[in-house]
Amino acid sequence: MTPADAPRVRVQVGGIRLSLSSLDKVMYPATGTTKAEVLDYYARVAPVLLAHLAGRPVTRVRFPHGVGDAAFFEKNIPAGCPDWVRRAGRDPVFPLLDDLAGITYFANLNSLELHVPQWRYRGEGVDAVPGHPDRLVIDLDPGPGTGLRECATVGLLVRDRLGGLGLETVPVTSGSKGMQLYAVLPGGHTSDEIRDTVQQLAKELTKQHPERVVWKMAKELRPGKVLLDWSQNVAAKTTVCPYSLRGRPEPTVAAPRTWDEVAAGAGGHHFAQLTMREVLRRVDGEGDLAASLVTAHPLDP
Repeated sequence: MTPADAPRVRVQVGGIRLSLSSLDKVMYPATGTTKAEVLDYYARVAPVLLAHLAGRPVTRVRFPHGVGDAAFFEKNIPAGCPDWVRRAGRDPVFPLLDDLAGITYFANLNSLELHVPQWRYRGEGVDAVPGHPDRLVIDLDPGPGTGLRECATVGLLVRDRLGGLGLETVPVTSGSKGMQLYAVLPGGHTSDEIRDTVQQLAKELTKQHPERVVWKMAKELRPGKVLLDWSQNVAAKTTVCPYSLRGRPEPTVAAPRTWDEVAAGAGGHHFAQLTMREVLRRVDGEGDLAASLVTAHPLDP
């Protein structure tokens, strides 16, 4: 059966009629997780996810045949994208996902991962203008011989360093190998300025903790250490959005965490990436642990 022949289900999402296909397709073979379950996850997590997507161009990672098979990054809106999906930019033309219908449309295209930059567009369409970054991000990437525990230890060092600058840091386990640390910015500096600042911070921490931290990406420097990846603050780069699924063997999620969890993980307690079911339970019980990232700078009307 070809994709065109696959059974379709017509639904209405927020007043938009959508045609969903191949709902029984297995997207995560290791767990048997289907596209229907992926769509259900995004529908249930949308109330917190949408705030983190708002105003940001969304790059998707599509897995046409599920994880473990070929995947590709997609920046431009795809052929046939409906007119009601808001757009921004000229080349590429990005989608702006600000409602559940938009998330559902792209999830139905097997877009498991949603990646965004640290800045938001002002306006929409071809006249949209990128704003200054309203947050910084540091990606903690464990080298060979290290894992999430070592990332937690380094994360505490970064938190304290940024705290000395008056920045409150939000930890997010990436759903892959490591974790990201975010901090809200006032929006008065360029991406280049933020990149340079974070790079300098990474150099300082490498000098202070050479047994744990490395700021250069050279493979020969990585074993036994955690890379402080400062480069994701470059305007052209993106980071997986909080609450996005990941294309890993299990349906793990880029999940906001508490600093108590991070500290416990650094101390040797169980600290692992979270699956979509675990994240939904946490959101139901605790709400958005990364809410400070979006409430500090609400999107301009």
